[in-house]
Amino acid sequence: MFTPHTPAETEEMLKSIGVKSIEALFKDVPSKYRFPKLELPTGITEMEALEELNDYAKSNETVKELVSFLGAGAYHHYIPAAVDSLLRRGEFYTAYTPYQPEISQGTLQAIFEFQTLIANLTGMEVSNASHYDGATATAEAGVMAYHHYRGKRPKIILSSALNPQYREVLCSYLCGYESISIETLGVDFNLPGSPGELAANVDAETALVVVQYPDFFGRIFDLSELAKKVHEAGALLAVATNPIALGLLKSPGEMGADIVVGEGQPLGIPLSFGGPYLGFFATRKELVRKLSGRLVGETTDANGKRGYVLTLTAREQHIRRDKATSNICTNQGLMALAATIYLSLVGKTGLRQVSNLCYQKAHYAANVINQIQGFSVINDTPFFHEFVVKCPRPVEEVNAYLLEHDILGGYDLGKDCAGLKDHMLLCVTEMNSKDDIDYLAGVLKEMSHD
Repeated sequence: MFTPHTPAETEEMLKSIGVKSIEALFKDVPSKYRFPKLELPTGITEMEALEELNDYAKSNETVKELVSFLGAGAYHHYIPAAVDSLLRRGEFYTAYTPYQPEISQGTLQAIFEFQTLIANLTGMEVSNASHYDGATATAEAGVMAYHHYRGKRPKIILSSALNPQYREVLCSYLCGYESISIETLGVDFNLPGSPGELAANVDAETALVVVQYPDFFGRIFDLSELAKKVHEAGALLAVATNPIALGLLKSPGEMGADIVVGEGQPLGIPLSFGGPYLGFFATRKELVRKLSGRLVGETTDANGKRGYVLTLTAREQHIRRDKATSNICTNQGLMALAATIYLSLVGKTGLRQVSNLCYQKAHYAANVINQIQGFSVINDTPFFHEFVVKCPRPVEEVNAYLLEHDILGGYDLGKDCAGLKDHMLLCVTEMNSKDDIDYLAGVLKEMSHD
């Protein structure tokens, strides 16, 4: 907020910082950049502005108009009507947790329930109140591991089958730690590859190994043996996971993970052109003191009634100050509430049904596409609802052809790895009907004959 100052106040502030004039204060900024001439258009009325914005909006193509087979970290799932209805209640309609939390017991209870649901889903002992998205949650896993070992284990190993955006954010996060060494094994997405190949590279310098489950290519691997070998070397194992898949698959906690992170967007949060999303973070109880963000706990008040408090807020603005291990100082309150409502509505049985539908439909799609001349599914391991397809043409051309037929195609893997040129990552969810899949196959077959 800008607050005007009197000449006397300005003079006092300049004197306090040892600068003689405003000009001297900004001398390092070239004059041409201080007050640039803004080429702003002539003002328009509210009605004209609304009409212009509506025109812009009409140019967007969404999953409401297109049949979507795009995943790679953001997924088109059905969202029960009750989720949005409850989110829009005035009591909840804020993206931020209150600065005087104990007077907002409803908000704290919702966060507590979110933490409980995430802990149960991941098979871990404790969950925090959430992060910004799956990428920042993954990065915070690296920060936690580094501080857990007090910087004495500076090496972090990343699987090449980890979402490339997660890898980039983690590397950006930790670039300020001069001693940290980040290794990505199998940088060319060593397909078929497996997490077990990482174990040979874990040594006494390793703080953390990060894998994805199911991995970026949709493949499912049992992580139990990897977890055992990582622990034998004295390191930690972090698993980035898809929460929908956990309705069907063994939880990372059951396989020995120390940290479980992921993107909560599939849990009742719309695609929304990329956000806002939700990062969840769960871990073992013994690591809780290094947990970033905040943790809501249950207690009783002076009258013996149940209440909720911020049990842990190890943030830089609170008691930790300069000793804080992270600058994450809030949580995605509204998005966490959406996930809480979604999981509460569908329940254990409903989540398993959604997960099973994704799995069965994806395997049907893979079988159908694998029979089309020029296209081949290269996943030779179990997979969840994403799989890799080798295309006879550049993926960009394939997707352009699909878009002409109102189909949003898969993710171009060649963007991240030259070795996977002409390879597409396709995703199928419960939202894709058999007719949708057959239509996709028909268009691909038509294209293969052109």
